Amino acid sequence: MSENKLLVEQRGHVLLMGLNRPAKYNAFDHDMWHELARAYARLDSDPELRCGLVYAEGKHFTAGLDLPQWTDVFASGAWPPVAGDERCPVGLRAEQRCRKPIVFAIHGICYTIGIELALVADIRICSSDVRFGQIEVKRGIYAVGGATVRMVEEFGYANAQRYLLTGDEFGAQEALRLGMVQEVVEPGQIFDAGLAMAEKVAAQAPLGVQASLESSRSAVRKGVDVEAQRLVERLAPLMDSEDVKEGVQSFLERRAANFQGR
Repeated sequence: MSENKLLVEQRGHVLLMGLNRPAKYNAFDHDMWHELARAYARLDSDPELRCGLVYAEGKHFTAGLDLPQWTDVFASGAWPPVAGDERCPVGLRAEQRCRKPIVFAIHGICYTIGIELALVADIRICSSDVRFGQIEVKRGIYAVGGATVRMVEEFGYANAQRYLLTGDEFGAQEALRLGMVQEVVEPGQIFDAGLAMAEKVAAQAPLGVQASLESSRSAVRKGVDVEAQRLVERLAPLMDSEDVKEGVQSFLERRAANFQGR
């Protein structure tokens, strides 16, 4: 199995994960899928890592799944099993999802699974030349990596159907309007912008970031009213942490905090 269809590098507290199959427009085969799943598990389990950045080599982010390789998988009625050293890239089950924040830096073509992977991430940035397309209906199937659920959550029902049912492409400004992305940058700036965002997240208190993320995800899964009752309860265990003490001290001293994640 190839080991370089995903480039993985630790840079400070950020784990860089680069799609690296540019000759195939970074289409996802089984190797790339499992390499990304293992990288997510590394991010999830390594206490030195605080945020992930997914980007892509070449002219395009991804053309989607390398479909001929996945027909048997879809006919089986289930995604590939998630091994013990993996986290599910599309996170359809909460317990199989990476618990740390992930930023996506997207450029060029981003079709099908690329959108679904980005929708399960936490912050998305794209370049102004991006071309998004949830085009499964043009291939006789429909999106099964979470788009039919997460597009509805984030775009609104009819906005989601506008693209799920037609397979039409949409660009950067429409993506910004819909909430698919939170920032648009020039094409040559996409990696730097994504890394800057990931480093900004990684500079915050890790325990606070992870608790915030868990609370937000719980609100989506269980409802706002349920999670609202747990907000202070969820905060209480953090109050004795070294990071809280550092946060208070840095406030008093009017300086940037130096968090340690404990």
